[in-house]
Amino acid sequence: MLRFMPVGDSMTIGSAGEHTWRYRLWRHLCATYGGPFTLVGPRETLYDTSADAPVSLAYADPDFPRAHLAGWGEGWGHMAPLVGDAVRECRADVLLVSLGLIDLGFYTNAEQTAVHVEAFVAQARAANARIRAVLLPVITNIRAEADPLFAPEVDRFNELLAEAVAGLDEPGSPLLLAPPPPTYDIHTDTYDGTHPNESGEHKIAAAFAGALHQGWGWGADYGG
Repeated sequence: MLRFMPVGDSMTIGSAGEHTWRYRLWRHLCATYGGPFTLVGPRETLYDTSADAPVSLAYADPDFPRAHLAGWGEGWGHMAPLVGDAVRECRADVLLVSLGLIDLGFYTNAEQTAVHVEAFVAQARAANARIRAVLLPVITNIRAEADPLFAPEVDRFNELLAEAVAGLDEPGSPLLLAPPPPTYDIHTDTYDGTHPNESGEHKIAAAFAGALHQGWGWGADYGG
């Protein structure tokens, strides 16, 4: 059985009442992958905004394998020390990673964040030498419209991420850079300028699905 681990920040963990892109991708793979697979990770909860904590299990579909490694307000710097144990304990085969917005917004610049990407990959490979990973570039948010320095920092990090994926890619532990969703619009694909609504969830899921299909022949391009 192929074991996918979603890794990310608030856009990945989601909050109570949301389906999340994790769910949209799972439904797509159920219809297109053709083999046994599941989602794994050391965490299961959604974020409960009323409690200001990741304590909700209010998933819309009880059959959804809700495991993940995602956290509200967590980025590459937070996940790099955690991913090795998570991969080892959950026997992950493939990491589906959407990180970076939090790092650039609050903690590190593009170059510093890229160092955490390298540490993340190294820790994952120390736990599973054949780990695969699909990495999504940072999707900018509404802050870019108010902070003239933020958007260029996101662009710079995405350049460094692409360089890291190319430089760290190995035949036995391949890395893919997912294409950024080409029509993603923070005004129509989010509910607050950052977090994806239904259309945003589908577009992020489509980016991962496209990478999996085009890079490794798994599943199909996303049909919604």
